[in-house]
Amino acid sequence: MGPIARIITIVAGLAGGTVFSQAPEFAQQYRQRIGGAIDELRVIVEDFNTQAAEHHLDRQQALNTYAQSSDDFLRDRGVSMQSTITRYETLLSQQLHLGTAAPVAKPLVLLRNADDVVFANTWRDFVPGVPVSFAGLVWGMIGFVGGWIVAALLGLGARRVVRTRAVRGQVP
Repeated sequence: MGPIARIITIVAGLAGGTVFSQAPEFAQQYRQRIGGAIDELRVIVEDFNTQAAEHHLDRQQALNTYAQSSDDFLRDRGVSMQSTITRYETLLSQQLHLGTAAPVAKPLVLLRNADDVVFANTWRDFVPGVPVSFAGLVWGMIGFVGGWIVAALLGLGARRVVRTRAVRGQVP
C-alpha cells in the first residue's frame, strides 16, 4: 500500500470512527424523545381509561363499543384509539429495553424496533456529542475499523483496475 493509499485509509477510518461514535449519543437523544412521546400518550390513554371506567367499562369493552357502532366515525375513532394504545405500549416496551441495555448495545436495541416518527424527529434534530463515554469509544473504534476496511477494499479494487488496464496496454 502506497503512502497516499495509507493516508486515504486512515482518513476513511477516522471518518467512520467519527460517524459511528455518535451512535450512543443518537440513542440517548432518541430515548429522551421516547420519554416525551410516552408522557403525551399516557395522558390520552389514561383519559380514555378513565372515561371508560366512568361508564362501567374496561378499556377493551370501550374499544369493542366503538368497533360495534353503526356510525363510521365512531368505528374509525375506535381504530385510532387502539392504534394510540398499541403505540403507547410499544414505546413503553422500547423504553424499558433501552433503559436496561448496556450502553454499548443501546444503538442496536434502538435499531431493532425504532418508532418511525420518533426516529425521524430525533434524526432531524440530532446534535452530535463528543464520544467521552466507553460506549462512544467502542462505537468510534467499530466505525474506524469499518471505514478502514471499506477504504482498503476500494483501494484493492482500484489497483486491480489500474493493473488490468496496464496489462491490456502491454498486450498488442
